[in-house]
Amino acid sequence: MTDAAAPTIELLSGASIPVLGLGTWPLDDEEATTAVEHAVSVGYRLFDTAENYGNEAGVGEGIRRSGIERDQVFITTKFNKQWHGVDGVRKAFEQSAARLGVDYIDLLLVHWPNPEQDRYVDAVKGLAGLREEGLIRAFGVSNFKPAHLERVLDAGLVPEVNQIQLDPRHTRPDSRHFHSKHGIVTESWSPLGKGSDLLQSTAVDQLADKYGMTPAQIVLRWHIQLGLVAIPKSANPLRIKQNINLFGFELTQDEVEFLSALDTGEGDITDSDSFGH
Repeated sequence: MTDAAAPTIELLSGASIPVLGLGTWPLDDEEATTAVEHAVSVGYRLFDTAENYGNEAGVGEGIRRSGIERDQVFITTKFNKQWHGVDGVRKAFEQSAARLGVDYIDLLLVHWPNPEQDRYVDAVKGLAGLREEGLIRAFGVSNFKPAHLERVLDAGLVPEVNQIQLDPRHTRPDSRHFHSKHGIVTESWSPLGKGSDLLQSTAVDQLADKYGMTPAQIVLRWHIQLGLVAIPKSANPLRIKQNINLFGFELTQDEVEFLSALDTGEGDITDSDSFGH
């Protein structure tokens, strides 16, 4: 069934997350079903969705149609701010699991910290309780800054993953260093650049020509070699297949640094102190 499954990284809970998966925003249910079913057939085992994407049912249906066993895939989803709190998180889990058609979720994330309502620490406490019950295998957060994470850590909780916007133009060194220090895996959303021309840049094109790979493959390889988990979105069958075909070549350390030098800072990163849902 598979061409090549991605290697995995072990999380603090002992669960293993593939280093490359399929992002599904902004696919609708029908598109997500088709994309996920195809992605399973070419080796994907990590699928990323969210309550806010409105496509959890489609992701679950794609997995079922693929015929793969549930324990062979790693499903990540995220919940909105209305569920922040110990009891709310349980409701969020129940509703997401029902939409996905599963009885457990591999990784459940707080989608945004929403610090103005000041309930994200309780949300993470709720996640820790769900993991203790075996309803989720791992828990984490998304779009948290180090300052948000500090408060979670001060409460005696260690998120296993922080999913943040990250690409060669937004290398997020402060967040990556903080995560590494505390055993938190960094997962990159919009790993190919959000609304940018990153894939048309001279630096990426040069390396694509050298290795005979697509620009997207070069950028995704950069994420992998930095020890990140990447979740590129595509509904195109050819690109879905290309994007996981990353494990037959390797960038040099100089080339990884060459791409990292494209960094422009965090000025245009969505500010999670003021945005969230």
